[in-house]
Amino acid sequence: MTEGELLWTPDPAATAQTTVARFMRWLAAERGHAFATYDELWRWSVTDLDGFWAAVWDFFKVQSAQPYERVLSSRKMPGAVWFAGSRVNYAEHLLRHERDAAPDEAALVHSSELRPLARMSWHDLGGAVRVLATQLRALGVRPGDRVVAYMPNIPETVIAMLAATAIGAVWASAAPEFGARTVIERFAQIEPKLLFVADGYRFGGKDFDRADEIRAILAELPSVERVVWLPYLDGSSRAPFAKAIAWPELMEHPPVGADAFAYERVAHDHPLWVLFSSGTTGLPKPIVHGHVGTLVEHLKSTGLGQNLGPHTRMFFYTTTGWMMFNALVSALVQGSSVVLYDGHPAYRTPALLWQLAADAGATSFGASPTFVQMMQKIGLVPRERFDLSRLQSVLLTGSPVTPESTAWFYSSVKEDLWVTSPSGGTELCAGLVGGCPLLPVYAGEIQTRLLGMDVHAWNDAGEEVIGEVGELVVTSPSPSMPLRFMNDPGDARYRETYFEHFPGVWRHGDFIKINERGGCYIYGRSDSTLNRYGVRIGSAEIYRAVEQLDEIADSLIVCLELPGGAFYMPLFVRLADGAVFDDALRERIVTKLRTDCSPRHVPDEIHRVDAIPYTLTGKKMEIPVRRILAGTPPEKAASREAMMQPEALDWYVEFARERVPTPS
Repeated sequence: MTEGELLWTPDPAATAQTTVARFMRWLAAERGHAFATYDELWRWSVTDLDGFWAAVWDFFKVQSAQPYERVLSSRKMPGAVWFAGSRVNYAEHLLRHERDAAPDEAALVHSSELRPLARMSWHDLGGAVRVLATQLRALGVRPGDRVVAYMPNIPETVIAMLAATAIGAVWASAAPEFGARTVIERFAQIEPKLLFVADGYRFGGKDFDRADEIRAILAELPSVERVVWLPYLDGSSRAPFAKAIAWPELMEHPPVGADAFAYERVAHDHPLWVLFSSGTTGLPKPIVHGHVGTLVEHLKSTGLGQNLGPHTRMFFYTTTGWMMFNALVSALVQGSSVVLYDGHPAYRTPALLWQLAADAGATSFGASPTFVQMMQKIGLVPRERFDLSRLQSVLLTGSPVTPESTAWFYSSVKEDLWVTSPSGGTELCAGLVGGCPLLPVYAGEIQTRLLGMDVHAWNDAGEEVIGEVGELVVTSPSPSMPLRFMNDPGDARYRETYFEHFPGVWRHGDFIKINERGGCYIYGRSDSTLNRYGVRIGSAEIYRAVEQLDEIADSLIVCLELPGGAFYMPLFVRLADGAVFDDALRERIVTKLRTDCSPRHVPDEIHRVDAIPYTLTGKKMEIPVRRILAGTPPEKAASREAMMQPEALDWYVEFARERVPTPS
């Protein structure tokens, strides 16, 4: 498959009905802005920031207790102030579709390894949120208090998140598979007042009781005044804590009607939630997002970017420890229903998620590129086994997508399918580049820069480059950029992370190439650069080539600078079942890289490993491995609590002691 090969062209009749097409017609009629192409619309959206974001506000009918004074008080970064004077509530906008929903219309479709597929209506979801929010107020939770959860991806977690944000509390969550230390490192930084917990969870057919972890977490969170205990793994379990109240007991309250409940409409700079960076090399950064910025961004991204609406149903495989949980729930803001799944993505059958998508009637299917590569390796053809007639789009995110993975959907899933691969991050709880239903799909190519995101590729001199790999930068502010990091006096850590390299410009930390037509390619993290003799190589290029070989299940590459201007670039490979690691395979890998990429992509050494280390959010740990090989003590190079398999790092630690040349 050739990178950039045309795979799909949208039907003109269908594109005319998309939300972004309706938005363009609305702009022409209501604002006098006529745009012939998406590119023209994008350029206006990043030039006239006030005009574009005011149009988003009006088109999607944002409800505010009072008018905003200005759209954007200042364009400087950091420090941009959006919609000052407004008073909104994020949860109110997600639940306002309850008013128009039919009595049995589903808001959530959910299942897990403990629960069969079921539905929760808009009316049941709204009613549960209002009851819980009323009870939280009775427990003394006030606007600005932190409410956190150690819960699975199930309806109760969505209800808790919406109830907390409905009353102006600040939300944060951690997945139940996180170890106690990982949770403590996150929650201790924000001093929560109330903690939601589940007694355990089931994954891959195994039960995991979390009582001991919860006990350890509470021992180091003295700010927690109350614990809400959900008997999820064991329906009869009771909390072994004096300050705990059971979820069923808390929900025993008379119904609270929509007209009787008052959402806490908060100021433009009021925090909505705290998302955490992966924390692979230190304490996770507590990233604070605001109600109004997140609201207008999610209205834009779900409506204009993903084309979600009242008749769509979004599924994305995620845990509550990843920003994709928040992004998944945000689909409710368009009246779209959401599919939740808690459990192993391939337990009992590798086709599990496709079966779920078919049974749930998903119109949008989301997963990681790693999951797709697994489907390719085993030869799964979902269209031959499942009714995917409702499926309209696919969303792949978490790592760069190969041309082969993009093409696989058209050969194995559905010919008429909009395949998107957005890239953005926790820092924005949004995408920077991604999909547009008006544009064609090309193999391995991200369709476009997203509206309102002033994204460019810059070289080291701060000059824009087209058709070349450069640093991904954002040269104008966007509403969902963080308000701040918590516990960061003077925004020092915030500025250092994003604005130190190019002052006043957001440096995202990814390599990107933008071609003449505006298509984008992400080549991995720029801070894990393979800098070989002055030539920068994206690790994603190497992974794409190597992992096409049937014998290779996974891989990781790093590059160290050595004294005298030398370099050391080892490649680590995990073999597929039954594969043999010998000179013949080494030669095949070398030939593949030299042929598909260039001689500079050929590693100095190739080593077989049992495991590739990943973060809990599914990212390869290139930087920690490079730091370990460069001589950094393992405990300083990586937080094992932030890893899927902490023991996976041990091999690299031993390798560094025995084999690695002394770096500079």
